[in-house]
Amino acid sequence: MIPTFLQEKIEEAPGQKLDYSQYMMAALYHPSEGYYMKPKNKVGTRGDFITSSNVHNVYGKLFAKLIVKYFNETDIPPVIIEVGGGNGRFAKHLLEEVMLLDAPLYDRLNYVMVETSPYHIKLQQTTIPHTAPVRYFTSLEEVPDQLREGVLFSNELFDALPVHVLEYTNGSLKEVFVTINEDGRLAEKNAPLFNEDILAYITKNKLSFSEGQRMEIPLAMMDFTKILGEWLLKGTIITVDYGYRFCELSSKDLLKGSLRGYYQHQLINDPLKYPTDMDLTSHIHLDALEECLNELDFAHAGTMRQGEFLVAAGILDYLQENQDPNPFSEKSKQNRAIRTLIMDSSWSNSFHVLIHEKGTNIWNKLIGLNPQ
Repeated sequence: MIPTFLQEKIEEAPGQKLDYSQYMMAALYHPSEGYYMKPKNKVGTRGDFITSSNVHNVYGKLFAKLIVKYFNETDIPPVIIEVGGGNGRFAKHLLEEVMLLDAPLYDRLNYVMVETSPYHIKLQQTTIPHTAPVRYFTSLEEVPDQLREGVLFSNELFDALPVHVLEYTNGSLKEVFVTINEDGRLAEKNAPLFNEDILAYITKNKLSFSEGQRMEIPLAMMDFTKILGEWLLKGTIITVDYGYRFCELSSKDLLKGSLRGYYQHQLINDPLKYPTDMDLTSHIHLDALEECLNELDFAHAGTMRQGEFLVAAGILDYLQENQDPNPFSEKSKQNRAIRTLIMDSSWSNSFHVLIHEKGTNIWNKLIGLNPQ
């Protein structure tokens, strides 16, 4: 069933169709009915998907260790800005570890949560102790200027932004739109590609297409990356997300694109199923994100698969000798979590960690990053 607001939006649009970016923006971010804005669990066993930070607190601990070193070895003020912090578990675990590792630093720390969803802000305020040095904002524009230097962190932020969808058929590119068919159901409709921003993105990145291929064009990702890069005056941007290189987009596995839904931990190939009740994501274009930040004077310190990054950062130090036969003991849980996060076959290794820095040149010293 199509939600009333979405049906009206499509019926009132030119040609009674929305491009996929418009559709996703409405389905995911409508102020009251959008998927991310609804008061419902999205992460964890009762939600639709799981994130690395929800596997175990060892994930937040490891980033805490790195960030403590970063602040102690640079003149960057101890400010952490997390954009799209979900349920707040990453912030909670990181802050707890910073307090243990460096109490004086913790006393000077400012943790900034930037979150558009009122429901998620409430979750974060419930998860994170009220005594923690955390301030909550709904946009970067609200954050005071004195907090615009530091470490800006995001986890699965860009993959949730709207994308345009293209399809190459009969030797020409078409843009895919969302409409309502005669049966009153959401359906796709192709139309000639006229969007100048999409054409410019294709030309700049020298993208090519094969017959029948679909591809997502992440214009919203590019716009928001520019906002982040211009907003953070000095420091580091750490991005955790899943994505592809341009050279990988021609593979058979991506012939139908990467736009998918997640509903009750099931991957849904039809992005129009369960409108506003299903998460929608697509793999980001790593090259484009890196180049955008480079153009904004951020040096690309490196990009690594998440498992490789975690091992290089020292996650194996958290493995514990386990003589406890109880599989539910904390030692057993932590060891299992570490294996989940680093194994080549794990879902965790579909993620990449990208690090860009401005005003410092420290990350290759902190961790042996390999620019890809």
